[in-house]
Amino acid sequence: MKYLIDTHVFLWFVSEDNKISSKAISLIKDSKNKIFFSAASAWELAIKTKLNRLKIKGDLESFIIEQLSINRFVPLSITISHCLYTEQLPRIHKDPFDRMIIAQSILEDLPLISADRKIRKYKTTVIW
Repeated sequence: MKYLIDTHVFLWFVSEDNKISSKAISLIKDSKNKIFFSAASAWELAIKTKLNRLKIKGDLESFIIEQLSINRFVPLSITISHCLYTEQLPRIHKDPFDRMIIAQSILEDLPLISADRKIRKYKTTVIW
């Protein structure tokens, strides 16, 4: 199966945070699954790092590249279609990064691994 990982789940998984559900851990660790990491997540992490709301050992680029490699996550680029689809989404979620990830989940038909309750109100499959 293919899945899209939300930004917070990515951080929890790579830091082995106990906030992550056992179901999410199992899906992510299953080598039969392909886990996609959105460019929107990288962008969100860059902004949070720049604003000192997130601390990463070393530089962010190396951290992300290393984690994608170690965990065999597949980068998912942002397309114009993804951007335009965010305009069609209901205004349930105001966070632009989450809206982009929701659009990608819907358009790419990727169930989204997320603990965010607001995302469950959209027409996409959320796994937690």
